[in-house]
Amino acid sequence: MKKVEIYTDGACSGNPGHGGWGAILVYNGKEKEISGYSENTTNNRMELTGVIQALKTLKEPCEVNLTTDSKYVCDSVNKGWVYSWKNNNWKKSDKKPALNVDLWEELLNLLAMHKVNFIWVKGHNSHPYNERCDSLATGEIAKNK
Repeated sequence: MKKVEIYTDGACSGNPGHGGWGAILVYNGKEKEISGYSENTTNNRMELTGVIQALKTLKEPCEVNLTTDSKYVCDSVNKGWVYSWKNNNWKKSDKKPALNVDLWEELLNLLAMHKVNFIWVKGHNSHPYNERCDSLATGEIAKNK
């Protein structure tokens, strides 16, 4: 399996509001930047969308280190919450409905294809790739708002 580094971020102006996401894929010393916009969304949806779109860019199953500043995304996968939500008919432990089910289902399908290691970094803390992903995401908002 090819080894790929992915960095992602999502942003929202208002929550809900105008949103953007950015991702950088690094393979074999080469970088590819992707980004996108959504008019009426939430920050968590943009965080998930960045991860999903980056993984969808991969043309074959890969071993991925995916770095994000989203505790929501990292903890939901690393602590197994998303798998519990799915097994409980998309209900959380407090019996309330899980949010963003459409995106979680899409992500779970991608996680079944790739070997993904989620790594959390503190946002806005001088991590070069995280800062660049934030710029991509906020740039999409500025460009489209």
